[in-house]
Amino acid sequence: MYIDGQWRSALSGNSFDSTNPATGEVLGTAPDGGRADARAAIDAAVAALPAWRAKTAYERAELLIAAHRIMMDRQDDLATLMTREQGKPLRMARTEVGYAADFLLWFAEEAKRVYGEVIPSARADQRFVVLQQPVGVCAAITPWNYPISMITRKVAPALAAGCTSVLKPAEQTPLCAIETFRVFADAGVPPGVVNLVTCADPEPVAGEILADASVRKVSFTGSTEIGKMIASRAGGTMKRVSMELGGHAPFLVFADADPEHAGKGAALVKFLNTGQACICPNRFIVHRSIAEPFLATLRARVEKLMPGDGMAKGTTVGPLIDDAALKKMERQVADATAKGAEVITGGNRLRGTVFDDGCFFAPTILSDVTPDMLICSEETFGPIAPVMVFDDEDEAIRLANSTSYGLAGYIYTRDISRALRVAEALDFGMIGINDINPTSAAVPFGGIKDSGLGREGARAGIAEYLDTKVLGIAL
Repeated sequence: MYIDGQWRSALSGNSFDSTNPATGEVLGTAPDGGRADARAAIDAAVAALPAWRAKTAYERAELLIAAHRIMMDRQDDLATLMTREQGKPLRMARTEVGYAADFLLWFAEEAKRVYGEVIPSARADQRFVVLQQPVGVCAAITPWNYPISMITRKVAPALAAGCTSVLKPAEQTPLCAIETFRVFADAGVPPGVVNLVTCADPEPVAGEILADASVRKVSFTGSTEIGKMIASRAGGTMKRVSMELGGHAPFLVFADADPEHAGKGAALVKFLNTGQACICPNRFIVHRSIAEPFLATLRARVEKLMPGDGMAKGTTVGPLIDDAALKKMERQVADATAKGAEVITGGNRLRGTVFDDGCFFAPTILSDVTPDMLICSEETFGPIAPVMVFDDEDEAIRLANSTSYGLAGYIYTRDISRALRVAEALDFGMIGINDINPTSAAVPFGGIKDSGLGREGARAGIAEYLDTKVLGIAL
């Protein structure tokens, strides 16, 4: 762990293994922290806060720029570790490291753009001045599916704003977190400003963070169920919260769309990170008139995907993170087929020499999907593409919005009026229009309803780490 500028073991002396989901190989061990370790990290962040918030925005920016340079210098090593620990193909891991570094550079610049304002008063002898100041000590709880970029997306704006941080990474990917913190340490971030507590059981560490009133903000990325619990417990000490939670993205393909173009886009975004991304489409809602050519293109693309170890040449789809994820895929396919869905391709756990020691599920397409199926209400987080049909625009919108989630959605159409009309009608925080990547460090990322609160990235991302203070000045 990294606490107060020192690398240390857990106070208990315990550790836990990190394994490769493609092979079952033990990659290394990480300290198994507990409440006492979390307490030490919080104390270090509290002690470091006055000096860090007093630094100029330019000084904080210089350290973030240094971290960006170091991360890019280590891109290959970080990507290799990510592929081995998380499973995604090496090319995609390299892309994630670049994306992670983007947040460091973006927020280095945003640090210099934390502006206040002067508000006119009705009194001639009074002035109002508005300041934006750091929230204080912040805690970040990050997921395993993007084990480096989700760290920088939270820690970079906190540092830029003048906050200090405590991070609890996912128990499945502690080694990626450790190497990311080596970047911060080697960039010269002062002791106590960033702190890392790894653990096999998140409850003791998260419990200490949520109970401590000196932690003024919690940022969490993960499941809606856990996010609601964290937000509820954070309310006990009135912490600010940012929640990036589950998704159930609809992918709407209208009659005037190019079905081949839409099918190619569908295959690319659905099987991104083996479907283990919160913005991956969970329901393909296709106009009946072009369902057949769309399915043909999608099938042709999916059957060319190459499952396997992410380190192997040619692999395009890696393993799922664990056996529980595999069982979820099997349960959703069984439920759908029992209710009338047809398996177009895939539909099963992969077996054989390459796959037996890992958590591999065949890239899958289901047709004749109906709203009563489990896959239409439960987030899949895996490589299954369920396709359902619609007959008119109102029906498509109704099907798309028939979920408690509201993170991302996709629209394919060549009618600009329809694109804007439907985008405005969809209850989701991000919409890709003939586009499968509506994300960047420069744009706000986040959802509504059960998909969370707040935004990450963009100007909105640093605002989440700032408090507003008003000065009323009598002349």
